[in-house]
Amino acid sequence: MAKFYLTPEGLKKMKEEIKELKNVKRPEITNRVQVAREHGDLKENAEYHAAKEELQHLQNRINDMEYKLMHAVIVKEEDIPSDKVYILATVNLQNVKTKEKITYTLVPDNEADWETGKISVNTPIGKGLLGKSVGDTAIIQVPNGELQLKVLKIYRN
Repeated sequence: MAKFYLTPEGLKKMKEEIKELKNVKRPEITNRVQVAREHGDLKENAEYHAAKEELQHLQNRINDMEYKLMHAVIVKEEDIPSDKVYILATVNLQNVKTKEKITYTLVPDNEADWETGKISVNTPIGKGLLGKSVGDTAIIQVPNGELQLKVLKIYRN
């Protein structure tokens, strides 16, 4: 059974999204299915088939999110050690080859946001950094080849 890591904020956000999908989006699409059904012959009714397909995609999304909630592990920053790179750690890094300095925060999948430096622990970079200490160099396989990142500092927000 897979575990899905969530922060308390991520848990709240996911619950709110499920509520929105169930109570707003699903009734809207169900209504569109009903209206399209009333237009007659369902075999050649593209509007009906599109609405049914959209409803199925929405239900699949709701099911997926509810499954993740059932198997969620809530991670709190105060429970995470700061001596190694773990989920919720913010890490100052230096690219060994280019000497460029970057900062990432490792987060659960659903909270990743590349633009704000939040990367999923399940990305190649996230996986490569997990368990590293200050001074360690992570050698990570990325699509462009090999990336070497030296851990300069680890902290919690």
